[in-house]
Order: sequence, then C-alpha cells, then structure tokens
Amino acid sequence: MYLDSAKKQELFAKYGKSNTDTGSPEAQIALFSYRISHLTEHLKSNKKDYNTERSLKRLVGKRRRLLDYLTANDIERYRAIIKELGIRK
Repeated sequence: MYLDSAKKQELFAKYGKSNTDTGSPEAQIALFSYRISHLTEHLKSNKKDYNTERSLKRLVGKRRRLLDYLTANDIERYRAIIKELGIRK
C-alpha cells in the first residue's frame, strides 16, 4: 500500500501543527498532493483507468477548494504551503 499510517503521520507532522493534526488545511493539502502525485504516476502507465482518472480530478478539486479557503482567510499561510510543496511555478 502506498499510503500507510506511518506515512500519514510523517506528512501531518511535517505540514500540520503536530502528527495528530489531521484537520488543518496545510496538512490536508499536503496529503492530497501526495495522493495526487501517486495517482498521476499510476495514470501514466494505465491510460484507460477512468475510475482513477475521476478520483484524481476529484482530489484536485478538493485541494483547489482548500487552497481557495486559505487564500481568502490567511494569504501568508497559503503562500507558505504553496512554496513548501512546490505546487505553483
């Protein structure tokens, strides 16, 4: 399995406030970004896997909504997570 509980704890500890902080937008965006990168690699080798393609689009939309939320409420946190994850160019 590509995403086990140890990997989740590591992501939450790095991007959230603590390793049990699963609710902060930064931690969720980091988790979604990790899952998006995994699904993107999967789709490169399995081009006709339309269920995974749909899941990828939904994850990108969820991450987009969280980023919009951060933009509206705290632009500095938004800029920090964008720079740390390297989402934008």
